[in-house]
Amino acid sequence: MAELRVQFLEASKDSKVGRDFHKLMSNYEDNNPVVLAYKAVSEAIMAKHVWNPYMKMKHLQKSSEIFEEAVQLDASSPEIRFLRFTVEHYVPRYLNMSKNLQDDKAKIIAGLERHPKSGLSNDMARDIRAFMLTKDHCTEQEKQRLKRVPI
Repeated sequence: MAELRVQFLEASKDSKVGRDFHKLMSNYEDNNPVVLAYKAVSEAIMAKHVWNPYMKMKHLQKSSEIFEEAVQLDASSPEIRFLRFTVEHYVPRYLNMSKNLQDDKAKIIAGLERHPKSGLSNDMARDIRAFMLTKDHCTEQEKQRLKRVPI
C-alpha cells in the first residue's frame, strides 16, 4: 500500500509516471476498497494529463464510478474519502462532479480524530492533515479541530 501512495504522488506530477500508474492500476481486478480508490485516482490523473476534452470527461466519469464502488465497500475509510476529496476538489465545479466534498471532508476529519484507530499510518495521517490545512479545504473551525489531532 505504501508503494501505491508514493506512485500516486509521483503520477500526479509527471505525465509519463501518470500513464505508467494508470496502466498498472487498470490491470487491478480485485475488490480491496483502498486499492480501488487508487485505481479511481489513476483515472483522474489521466484526465489531468490528456488534452482531449472528451477523454478528460471519460476518465473523470470512470474515476467517479470506481470511487463509488470503493466507498460502498468501505464507507468509513478516511483514505478513500481523502483520495476522492482531492479529485473532486480540483474538478471544475461547473462539471457538477463534486457532490461528495462535504461528506468526504466530514469523514476525513472524523477519521483523523480517531487516529491511530483510523487505520491510517502516521505518515498518511500527517499528509492528509497537512493537505486539509492548506488553502480553502477546510473552514477555520475545522482547521482548529485538525490542529488538535495528535499525530
